[in-house]
Amino acid sequence: MVASDAFAEFLCEQLAPLGRVTMRRMFGKTGVFCDGVMFGMVTDNTLYVRVDDDNRATFKEAAAFPPLNYAKKGSTIDLAFWRVPERLMDEPDELVAWARAALAAARRVAAKRAPKPQPRRVGH
Repeated sequence: MVASDAFAEFLCEQLAPLGRVTMRRMFGKTGVFCDGVMFGMVTDNTLYVRVDDDNRATFKEAAAFPPLNYAKKGSTIDLAFWRVPERLMDEPDELVAWARAALAAARRVAAKRAPKPQPRRVGH
């Protein structure tokens, strides 16, 4: 389920220190982007943030909850997005710190996926 308008507006306000935060509906959820990089997802007005090996320790509190997932062909596929603890909705500075760590992870993932520049051929 996508983010409610009120929750989306709340998140955009809270996460404004990151840069230009936008939301886009996708796959029945809401993607959370900063400057075009998706670092979070919202479902049922719950924020999930991008996790990788570099920020996993930062998010150890979130490991108590199941990651964002979806069903496919009778099995559950876990995504690299962990649920932000509810208490952070009342802790704006800590919420932004988590979002910064998630954005850094999202940028690392994007950099790995970016096509490598091809060497230019020089004609003879």
